[in-house]
Amino acid sequence: MAYVIGIDIGGTFTDAFAADQHGRLAAAKTPSTPPNFAEGFLNAIDELARELEIPVSQLLGETDYIVHGTTSTLNSLVTGDVARVGFLTTRGHADSISIMNLEGRYAGLDSEEIQHMARTAKPPALVPRHLIKEINERIDYKGAVVVALDEDGVRQAVRELLADGVEAIAVSLLWSFRNSAHEQRIRELIHAEAPELYVALSSEVSPRIREYSRSVTTIMNTQVGPRLANYLRPLEATLRKRGLVGSLLVMQGSGGCVSAADAPAHAVTTIGSVLSGGVVGCTRMAEALQSGNVISTDMGGTTFLVGLVVDGAPVRTSSTVLNQYTISTPMVDVHTIGAGGGAIAWVDPGGNLRVGPRSAGARPGPACYGDGGIEPTVTDADLVLGIINPDNFLGGRKKLDVALARKTIAERLAKPLGMSVDDAAAAVYEIQNAQTADLVRKVVVNSGQDPRDFSLYAFGGAGPMHCASYARDLGARQVIVPIGATAAVFSAYGLATSDIVLTAERSQPAAMPVDPARVTEVFESLETELATRLAEQGLAFQTVHYEREADLRYTMQLAEVSTSVPNGVLDAAAVAGMEAEFERRYEELYGEGTGFPDAGLQLITYRVRAIGTLAVRPELPDHLPGDGEPVPSGIRNVLLDITVGAQPTAVYDYRALGAGHSISGPAIVEAPTTTVALPPGTHGVVDRLGNLVLTFAPAESARLAPASPEMAVALEKETF
Repeated sequence: MAYVIGIDIGGTFTDAFAADQHGRLAAAKTPSTPPNFAEGFLNAIDELARELEIPVSQLLGETDYIVHGTTSTLNSLVTGDVARVGFLTTRGHADSISIMNLEGRYAGLDSEEIQHMARTAKPPALVPRHLIKEINERIDYKGAVVVALDEDGVRQAVRELLADGVEAIAVSLLWSFRNSAHEQRIRELIHAEAPELYVALSSEVSPRIREYSRSVTTIMNTQVGPRLANYLRPLEATLRKRGLVGSLLVMQGSGGCVSAADAPAHAVTTIGSVLSGGVVGCTRMAEALQSGNVISTDMGGTTFLVGLVVDGAPVRTSSTVLNQYTISTPMVDVHTIGAGGGAIAWVDPGGNLRVGPRSAGARPGPACYGDGGIEPTVTDADLVLGIINPDNFLGGRKKLDVALARKTIAERLAKPLGMSVDDAAAAVYEIQNAQTADLVRKVVVNSGQDPRDFSLYAFGGAGPMHCASYARDLGARQVIVPIGATAAVFSAYGLATSDIVLTAERSQPAAMPVDPARVTEVFESLETELATRLAEQGLAFQTVHYEREADLRYTMQLAEVSTSVPNGVLDAAAVAGMEAEFERRYEELYGEGTGFPDAGLQLITYRVRAIGTLAVRPELPDHLPGDGEPVPSGIRNVLLDITVGAQPTAVYDYRALGAGHSISGPAIVEAPTTTVALPPGTHGVVDRLGNLVLTFAPAESARLAPASPEMAVALEKETF
């Protein structure tokens, strides 16, 4: 009996999912434990064992592998709790990370923020100037050595950095992605002085053109690598002591995992670790349901995350922005805002009601938790509106205090806005739904897609309470709420079903058409590199396959478009097919007729993903069929639509629902770890896997005016 386990650590809750090859499943949700998140990880393991009614030692002893989505690297970078890093670069290029390719003031900002240039500023320096050392050496754009490496200069620089107390050294030399010899030799020289020191080379971390982003990626990798190692090593040691005999794997932002031993060397790839599990889960569920294109929406306690699955594969990006620095590492393209269940509602100086981005987090949490929180949150509003049952939160393991929720909403929102507590809570609910719909719309449309061509998956503890409202606003054709065994731990399910995914890339700019033999040679060399890394994972794979893509652009443009490339030996027809695929994808992104083939094309970067399918992958069992008509477990007053206000609403216990059962809104479905809200005009059917599939009445049942004048005023002033 071999188990696989997924552990997803969020800002508020730690989610866990376990399954064996016989279809036995368990899910657990425990509070996260900042700053020592490992404690919450171990608590989740204990809870899984209780759910399975077996000792922890037995569970771990029968586990093939644990996949961990960790916030360790992301938290380190966001909070600045990073290793003290020294930086070695080519002489004359020390200031490139300060100049920031002229994008430092605006990278990662939205259009409104960019317009107020006087209010923008560059982010804090990644490395203090005195910890940057320039090295005499030079390699040209063809990879030829122009100036030999000054080894004595390297030794002197390393000794100065060590005397200054650096914990790690990043190395990024000019054109090293074309010839890595000098970087490789520098690492040897560093280890001659300090054998155990963490060293990262740009030619290994990000062998991609563009000096600035390559250096930034390497430095950030070096900053978090030691911290990730210091987190994973004791965690794995504790798991071994408690009986784990299988592997500990770490999720990457690319949508696949890597061994815990290999993760620190490629630490920057784990930045999106906790963001990608849900998208992978949607991919797996879509395979089972054959539901095609999917919008993945994950609303937890702290954030609201959106990703896309198109034609069965997650949409990826080749770079991302963090703290206004551009990081060149492939990731699943996930967008986030601070709009989870713990998002704080507040009134700004202009009298506008806002929701987020600040969150009450796990500690102290929403006011209704009774743990010291004093600011109103989305969860407090949902409780006041009757959506959440105060006696059924986390399956009844935590009781919520309605009086505390009403008190904080009255003091912080209702009184300043001149409205009732119920109207203030309804306004929070409405704003939350509107701003989440706005993010989803932006993500889908900006990728060149039509929301009406997608099913929307809604998960996370808070997502099912709001999904019907933001999905209807968006125009999605249906909503699938994974409310069965995965329920509010869907991201953890995604982690448990993920594959090992390793990525290798190399920039070799050239004008198209490129010699097919040369293209084949580069791709095959990347595949050989990945085959070696796969073998080093120490895992048994059921299958291994490779996916190729190339970043192409029109001549003189800066932005590239990732283009799929066939496997095997390529010929002239295959290269022409790459050009045609680029043209198709370019117009899909930017609009029909926007291409300009007369400019000519350039191939900039080659990329290969190696995907190793693990031998055990949990399969969700079929849900038992429903018998007769579903019977409500009770009725309570709930406000799910501001046009009608609170109304008597049927409440259903999910555990009494079978496949084929159907429910019409207004209704509430309560599961042990989440609640699903069905506003008026919403119809839900339980599918064969136990998911609740929501569809909507035609447009003639569209919403009317807000139920009260005060609420109308608040909503007119809302800003997103």
